[in-house]
Order: sequence, then C-alpha cells, then structure tokens
Amino acid sequence: MGAMKVALTVNDFLRRAEDVYPNRTAIIDEPDQPAESWGSITYAEMASKARAQAAALDTLRIGVGERVAIVSHNSARLLTALFGVSGSGRVLVPVNFRLVAEEVKYIVQHSGARVLMVDPELQEAMAEVTCEHKFVIGSGSDAPADHAQPAAWLADEDATATINYTSGTTARPKGVQLTHRNIWLNATVFGWQLGINDRDVYLHTLPQFHCNGWGMLYAITGMGAQHVILRKVDGAEILRRVERHGVTVMCGAPAVANMILDAAAHWDGPIPGSGRVRIVCAGAPPPTKTIERIETELGWELIQIYGLTETTPLLTMNRSRAEHDKLSVSERAAKLSRAGVAALGVEVRLSPDGEILARGNHVMEGYWTNQEATDDAIHAAADDPSGVDWFHTGDGGTIDDEHYLTISDRKKDVIVTGGENVSSIEVEDAVFSHPGVAEVAVIGVPDEKWGELVMALVVRTPASNVTDIELIAHAKTKLAGYKCPKRIEFRESLARTTTGKLQKFKLREPYWVDHERQVN
Repeated sequence: MGAMKVALTVNDFLRRAEDVYPNRTAIIDEPDQPAESWGSITYAEMASKARAQAAALDTLRIGVGERVAIVSHNSARLLTALFGVSGSGRVLVPVNFRLVAEEVKYIVQHSGARVLMVDPELQEAMAEVTCEHKFVIGSGSDAPADHAQPAAWLADEDATATINYTSGTTARPKGVQLTHRNIWLNATVFGWQLGINDRDVYLHTLPQFHCNGWGMLYAITGMGAQHVILRKVDGAEILRRVERHGVTVMCGAPAVANMILDAAAHWDGPIPGSGRVRIVCAGAPPPTKTIERIETELGWELIQIYGLTETTPLLTMNRSRAEHDKLSVSERAAKLSRAGVAALGVEVRLSPDGEILARGNHVMEGYWTNQEATDDAIHAAADDPSGVDWFHTGDGGTIDDEHYLTISDRKKDVIVTGGENVSSIEVEDAVFSHPGVAEVAVIGVPDEKWGELVMALVVRTPASNVTDIELIAHAKTKLAGYKCPKRIEFRESLARTTTGKLQKFKLREPYWVDHERQVN
C-alpha cells in the first residue's frame, strides 16, 4: 500500500458546501447591476452553475491549462467562475475592472487567453480588446445549467489555478501564477485564523479580482457561510447591507474603513454589526486613530494582515489577543497598527538590509512566462547558509521582540492608493509619452482618504507650456483612472544620483516630514 496523498484543489471548497449545505443560500447577488442579477442561489445551484460553466468550456474546446480572462465588477458570476474555470483544470485570469482597454489588451495577449468575458458596463470601453471567444457577461452568456457534466479533470494541486496581474515596479503588469495548493493552504490558514464558520455572512467589499478576494472567497465557501455581493463600495450602502443581511465579516483597504466611519457619523440609530463584525484590513497600515474609531464608533473588530498577490496573499496577521484585553483602547490600537506575526506555516524574516523575506506554501509558482522576474523575486538569501529559497517582497520593515512585523517603507517605489498598487514607472511612462514633457518623476504623497496620492513632478521641454490639466487628461487615455496623477508640480530639474538615477526618496522627503514612516 502506498501512502495516500490527495490533491488539494479549489474543488474541495465548493464540493463540501454542496454536500453539507445544498439548500442553504450561498450567494445573494448584487441586485443593482447592468447584467441580470442571479438573485439568491443555493450552494447546490452554485455548484451546478460551476459545472455547467466547465461543460461550456469543453464545448468551446478550451483545454486543461488554457486561460479564461474575465473583466468584471464583483458578481455572483465571477465568484462562481473561480470554481467553474479553475475547478476544471483551466486557468482563470481575473482582470482589474478599473483598467483601460490598452492595459486589458496587454493582459489578454500576455496570458494567451482564448476566452474573454466582459462586464456589460465595460462593453464599450473594451470594444477594441479582441479575443478568440469574447462574451458580454449576462444571462445570454450564462452556461445552460441543465445539470451538464463536464469532462473529468485529473486533479493536480501544482497546476496553476489563477493568474492575477499585479502592478509591481515594472511598466507592464506581471502575471502571478497561483497554484491550487497555494490557494488551498492560504484559504484554510486565513479562514482558520479568522475563525470563519458556517454562521458567517461575508460582505464582498473587496474586489474579487484582487488576489481572488485574498482567498477569503474559498474559505467562506468551504464552510458553507453566506456571500453577499456588493458591486460598488459605498460607506452608507455597506452599513445598510450589514443591517439587512446580518453581515459578520468583510475585507478591504483602509480607505474602505474610512468610508464606513464617515457614513457612520451620519447614521440614524445604533450602528449595524456592533459587537459582531470583523473587518480585515491590508494594503497599508491604517492610522492608529482609524483603528481606535473602528472599535469605539462602530464596535467592530479590526484585524490587520500583510501580504502580496505573489503570496496569495497571507503572510502575517495581527488580531487582538487575550493579553491585550486589559489595555486601553489607544494602547490596543497601537498594538494593532503593526502588520502582525507570521501566519501558521509561514516564515518571515528580514534580510541584513531590512527587506522582508518570506517562505511558505502561499508563495506563488512564479510570474507567467517571465523567468527572469521570477528568479529575481524567489532565490536564496545572501545571509542564509542553508541555500533554501526565499521570496523577496521588496518591502522594508522591522520585527520587534514579540515577533511582530511593522512595515516601514516600500523599497520598490510602489504607490498604494486606496488599496490599489500603482507602479510609479508605469505612470512615468504614460506622462512622459506627452511631447511637452522632458522629465518626470512619480511619487506617492500622504493623503488622509486614500493613504497615498499619485503625484507627478514634471520638467517641461523648453518650448512647452503644457498644463497640469492637459497632462492628467493625457494620462487618462493610457491608464486606469486610479493610476493617473492627481497632482502635478512643475520643476526646473529633478534630484538624480551621479549615474543619473532619480532619487525618489529625496523627492518624497518634503511631503513626508510629519509622518513617521514612508507608508501611510
């Protein structure tokens, strides 16, 4: 008898939900959307729809390992596709719906997707993006769910389940290959440390394309908990849904927490979810003041995590512990402002120059068709004689005596605005493509609402009198709105090193003097 080893695949999560909770409401779809809403569906129906989708891909002759791209706001359809596409051995490529056609075109071509599904609201914007099989998402593109049985897939946990494109430090987004094993272990560890159970109601405040909703989508499904789809983030609407559906858990960037706090200030009556909701934040450490307000004004529990798309994403978690119960609200908030301790099965340490390194089962397979970038990110650490590979995050931090990590800066000049990563290089490319620009440096400057604001420092060409309004409009033809500069300052020259490299830290300095660290 050989040892039994069963492949860990995303199918496990939906299979369990269908077996244990077939008649329970799985998803309450967004009622207000351009595609016909699915309304409420059960786990039996969700599983049947996922199988039907896999069978439809069989009919299109999309083979195992081939890519299916989907550009969509949060919806029951996208959530189901995470299982229908990946669960049949194909690779789902969930694309950021804020991107413009130029960017989506690149991702579709780079991933080699043979199928592209587009949100009806984006149909016009994506008109010029071509693909072998292109569908507008809606009842017309839904696979007929007449209990179709897809071809069996020989489950392989090391197969790529999704490719999630991320704006790193390069001008072009890189495709992060997450395997079934990456996703399975991230979801189970994250779900366990968050205490996900069958009584939870999860509100989709986090975009589902964002690292597959951080993997929370699988954890919630596996426990038979309920999904409430929210298409567009709005503070008051979040509070209304929490009240209407008995929401207990949600995830988002600090900007989302701020929107909820703003809405709560004008809310009539007791705050919904008080003493019941846990909100998971990542993307940038929320200010201590925000953490305090979540506990005192909302009565919600804030949990902070740190990770990257490349790490599926969970590396560390900070959840208030029994030892902190006796502390004052502000002392507790100060403890919670750290990124946290390594999650179960994850190792985190600092390189001699302060870069955060990580090892564990959540680290990606690699960047899609980009071996050079993969080798650059995953390799042995100079000071580790064992020679094992570490993932190099490009973030800087400190680790205290309690083993808690605090993020101090981003080495890679990535700007995090409203929880979205923006590559400064990509924005520089777009601004520089205007004929009136001689030099440009893009930096993140602190901003109360978004964490950081994208700002461009521009040196004009001698004959040019281009305005900030014209440059911003030009950038908007090349890039998603959230990546475009919100402020432009014109300069005579820009600080450079002797080798001609831009000294971003010097350019950033004057804007960050009153801030403790280079991340907001």
